[in-house]
Amino acid sequence: MSTFSPSDALSRIKPSPTMAATQAARDLKAAGRDIISLGAGEPDFDTPDFVKDAAINAIRNGKTKYTAVDGIAELKQAIVAKFKRDNGLDYDTTQITVAPGGKAVLYNALVATMNRGDEVIIPAPYWVSYPDMVLLTGGKPIIVAAGAESNFKLTPEALEKAITPKTKWFIFNSPSNPTGAAYTREEVKALTDVLLKHPHVWVMSDDMYEHIVYDNFEFATPAQVAPKLYDRTLTVNGASKAYAMTGWRIGFAGGPLPLIKAMAKVMSQSTSNACSISQYASVAALNGDQSFLAARNDAFKTRRDLVVEMLNDATGIECARPEGAFYVYPSCAGTIGKKTPEGVIIDSDETFTSELLNAEGVAAVFGAAFGLSPFFRVSYAAATEELRDACTRIQRFTASLQ
Repeated sequence: MSTFSPSDALSRIKPSPTMAATQAARDLKAAGRDIISLGAGEPDFDTPDFVKDAAINAIRNGKTKYTAVDGIAELKQAIVAKFKRDNGLDYDTTQITVAPGGKAVLYNALVATMNRGDEVIIPAPYWVSYPDMVLLTGGKPIIVAAGAESNFKLTPEALEKAITPKTKWFIFNSPSNPTGAAYTREEVKALTDVLLKHPHVWVMSDDMYEHIVYDNFEFATPAQVAPKLYDRTLTVNGASKAYAMTGWRIGFAGGPLPLIKAMAKVMSQSTSNACSISQYASVAALNGDQSFLAARNDAFKTRRDLVVEMLNDATGIECARPEGAFYVYPSCAGTIGKKTPEGVIIDSDETFTSELLNAEGVAAVFGAAFGLSPFFRVSYAAATEELRDACTRIQRFTASLQ
């Protein structure tokens, strides 16, 4: 009997820590524990009714067959209109790709372009999947710290220093998962000024949280700020966050035609098309009334302010106020070296979140998963009273440390 042997590529990566944290919370809840899960990057709002209605109509009208590999014409047209309306970017439908989730868009682009030894610059803290997707392709993630001292934003000096002749991509995410930090137009321009000096570097702009911003923040994306980068920028977005359609699995992007065609070739031999029903629902989402976004952002802002205030009142915790997304990324440095009442030493952010879950039933994701310690990520995409309860538990936990 032969022994299973995983591929070399698989040995280079680890399972998603955010998904692991969320599953651990589910398991404890199923076992009867009183658990508040603040680990998932998922809006608690429901998908808008007009989007659901479009999906139901698609089913009733028999739109249940295979589609073009990288998206139906109607959705590509809606995406073209979205990029023009929201970002001032002009794309043809041939320059649009649709995939089963934003993660699939990013992965397809990397598989289509990376060769062994190619480098990808990734600011840390980063979304957990960026480095592992690079590693799966045989590439090398170049992690560049963007810590609390720079408000979790990469400086142009640090970007310049990280670029080498082997750099293939720069991955840019604003507003950020996990920190919620969002780059102003001026901050984006400072980075694009650097990139314009290095024509071999392509830009992967992950704009998934574009519409979730606060305090009159004005979003800007690299190809919009620096039109000369248009021919080497993949502008990535999706339906998941703004439209509360995480489970529908629709991501999309606009980019140079040769890149889009290469990504379609990858999809033709992997996932094929995204779900047809989800695509028709996304047409409605993008073309429909967008006014509901403002009300949801108001709710997220109220939650953000509550969580920031309560976490800053917790012993040993410092929490910055982010400009967007629905995460905060507080420091737990003030708890490192302390002991729980049971005698467990808090020696890392991973131990901190593990003991917090054991003691108080609050699930968060440790900062090392995102490449920067000692921090942890809290999602405030939960009901206000649930967040208040969770933060009270965190305060109780940190006060118990000696």
